[in-house]
Amino acid sequence: MTAQPSAVVVDHEVAEYPGGFRVWHELRSNPSFWVGSGMVVIILAAAILAPVLAPHDPDQQFRREGLNAHGDPIGPSPGFPLGTDLLGRDELSRILFGARNSLTVGIVANVLATIIGVAVGSIAAFGGRRVLRLGKQKGPGITIVLPIETVLMRVTDAVLSFPVLLLAIALVAIVGPSLPLVVGVIAGVLWTGVARIIHSRMIVLRESEFVTAARAVGVPTRRIVTHHVLPHLSSIIVVYATLGIASTVLFEATLSFLGVGIPLPAATWGQMISQHLGYYDAD
Repeated sequence: MTAQPSAVVVDHEVAEYPGGFRVWHELRSNPSFWVGSGMVVIILAAAILAPVLAPHDPDQQFRREGLNAHGDPIGPSPGFPLGTDLLGRDELSRILFGARNSLTVGIVANVLATIIGVAVGSIAAFGGRRVLRLGKQKGPGITIVLPIETVLMRVTDAVLSFPVLLLAIALVAIVGPSLPLVVGVIAGVLWTGVARIIHSRMIVLRESEFVTAARAVGVPTRRIVTHHVLPHLSSIIVVYATLGIASTVLFEATLSFLGVGIPLPAATWGQMISQHLGYYDAD
């Protein structure tokens, strides 16, 4: 009597859409995905095509046509579809160019923050301990054992303990606002979340069998991190880098709203909101 083969239940969706294709199969049937993707594409296209779509120069002042008899901004009109600002500049043009500035700062700063966070988390997880010897090569000296992981994680905790917004405002106020400085400040305070996540995941992976096998055959630690561990975390890095863009844009808008972001006359969304607070109806 021969044994009957056991029945194997196979999900037809898993078999038909393996790996990443299964994710795409689920996303394309989600209406929210298409609505959100459409909005993102429209904003990106408007920012990229700002010089073509903008009806006027964003810094050009229309003192006669763009202000009323009392010197106040005018509302929407054929010449100014969204009205003008306090100086008679076209609001639609400034919104389009402001999208360019805000998204540029958000994307560049977020990429830098992600790179810093991944580097710090990786070094902390695989750095181990370093022995530093102070003094002459021969004879008595001072030997210091430096725990790389402890030092880097305590630095991360120290940055996390500061109010991020106040720290960024203080740094910009001391040095002076500029586009590169705003990018650097935002990247310098927002890398901690990525570092924490990467560190925690790498602690788990460094004890896995494939890492132990790589060490046993003499693979250098740097190659283990770059060629064996980081590929396992690529999906996490991409997700957090993507989600971080929105937070970075909001952070830049907050700095500009408070007057310590990208300096004038460059247009940013936060700056535009701040300049027109007096025209909001309190009722």
